[in-house]
Amino acid sequence: MDDDRPDVLLTGLLFYDLVLTGLGKPPTPGEEIWTDGMGSSPGGIANLAVAAARFGLKTSLATVFGDDYYGAYCRGVLADQEGVDLSLSRTADGWHTPVTVSLAYGHDRALVTHGQEPPYSQDALMGDPPEARTALVHLEAEPRGWLGKAAANGTQIYADVGWDPTQQWSRDLLDQLSLCHAFLPNEAEAMAYTRTDSALAALGTLTELVPVAVVTRGGDGAVAVDQTTGEYADVPALDVDVLDATGAGDVFGASFVAASLGGWPLQERLRFAVLAAGLSVQRHSGALAAPGWYGVDRWWRTLDDPELRRTYGFLADRIPADPGPPTRGAPVTPQ
Repeated sequence: MDDDRPDVLLTGLLFYDLVLTGLGKPPTPGEEIWTDGMGSSPGGIANLAVAAARFGLKTSLATVFGDDYYGAYCRGVLADQEGVDLSLSRTADGWHTPVTVSLAYGHDRALVTHGQEPPYSQDALMGDPPEARTALVHLEAEPRGWLGKAAANGTQIYADVGWDPTQQWSRDLLDQLSLCHAFLPNEAEAMAYTRTDSALAALGTLTELVPVAVVTRGGDGAVAVDQTTGEYADVPALDVDVLDATGAGDVFGASFVAASLGGWPLQERLRFAVLAAGLSVQRHSGALAAPGWYGVDRWWRTLDDPELRRTYGFLADRIPADPGPPTRGAPVTPQ
């Protein structure tokens, strides 16, 4: 195996995220609500990049940065702080980095975004994509040309999908799963695209389309089937207090890939991803809330629940001897 290959190849839209936490309810027109917390962080595709890099994966990101404060900040965090390879990325003159304000309350969040389409497409950024062990991609209605090239050169494609604002949920999108090794939608997306009424029914349909199918269920955990090994897994979520759910799905996906590259059994892969996502929602902001090995090791070392010690006992053999330095969280107020 070529050790120079990236472990994870990524492309997509990057945002500067401003996350407001502690809202008792969503705001209504004409109303002012004061919050008790605020954090800022790179967002969008950066969520996946940081989550992967913090598990020691060689991560290559192709994205567009604006030539503004937000772009410079995000580039500095990703390259200098997190060690993400940005050689495929570009800075666009006169284009502003998209900004998202995330209003986090309860177990979810609402997003308000300002921005424009970037001047470089994913296909322009990728060109002939470099060989990589995996690629984490966000499927869209219009297939991206680079995806087929990456699959053809041996890159394993791990895909997710987003909410369809048209509410049409065209099954044509699922045709792209023929290029994919794994598909990781959430429960609502999976049921909508498969025209089913439960996560398990959706999972059954997806297993006919992709080798590894995962359906995430938020506070109810996740279910998965790996047809390459014949495994099925159904794991619960951690019982945690949610501060900010921004990017939790991205942390789940990157963690699942990290465990998959390690060759772990499906049950361990799914529990690990659920754990990482559960740890992330207890901190501000999606990208910089990713726990990495340091966060997982700290959780394991301080865990005193006997049932969880048994359930997650596999971590004793999985956590590296050196889990790395403490991860840097998002700049937040109050400290």
